[in-house]
Amino acid sequence: MAAGSGATGRARPFLIGLTGNIACGKSAVLARLAELGAETIDADSVVHELQRPGEPVWAAIRQAFGPAVLTPEGALDRRALGAIVFGDPAALARLEALTHPAVRARIEERVAAAAGRGVAVMVIDAIKLFEGGLADRCDQNWVVTCAPEQQLARLMARNGFTEAEARQRIAAQPPQAEKVARADLVIDNSGALADTHAQVDAAWRRVPAG
Repeated sequence: MAAGSGATGRARPFLIGLTGNIACGKSAVLARLAELGAETIDADSVVHELQRPGEPVWAAIRQAFGPAVLTPEGALDRRALGAIVFGDPAALARLEALTHPAVRARIEERVAAAAGRGVAVMVIDAIKLFEGGLADRCDQNWVVTCAPEQQLARLMARNGFTEAEARQRIAAQPPQAEKVARADLVIDNSGALADTHAQVDAAWRRVPAG
C-alpha cells in the first residue's frame, strides 16, 4: 500500500489509484466505482484540459515538437503527436516530462477541493499512475488487466487503429506485469462485465468509508 494519511483522522478522502494498460478496461471499473459512490478523477481528461490552446502545457508541447503537432486551428493534433512519441521512447519521455508535473498539481487541487466538501472516497484513474508519481499519493492502487488478445482487439475496435498501430501503442507502455507487481488489488477484466463488477463490488466493501 502506498503512503497515505491513514484510515482515521484523514484530512483528505481515501484515495484509490486506478490503472492498467491501454484498452484493458479501466473505464468500466471507474464507472462502477462512481455508481458505488466514489468521486472520480480521470487523469486523461485533466491532460486534455491542460493541452487546450493557450495553456502553459500546450505552449510547451508546441515549442518542443513544432507546428506539425497542431491542427490548422491551433489545437493539439493528438494523432500526429502520437505518431511521433509512440515510435520514439525519448520523445515520449520528453512529452511526459512536460505533462506529468502539471497533471499531478491539478489533481492535488481537486483532491483538496474534495476534502473541503467532505468526500470520503476518491478514485484517480491514470494510465501512468506509477510512472507519473501519482501512486505514492494513494492509499491503495488497483490494476485492471485482461488477456493480451482481448486488449489488442478492443484497442483496434475502440480507436479504429490498424493492428500495427495498436501493437505500437501497446508496446510503448510498460508490461502489464510491472503494474500488477506493484498493485494492492488486481481486477481481471478478461470475462463478462458482470464478473468485473462482482470483483469491484467485493473490493469496494473493504474500502474504509472515512
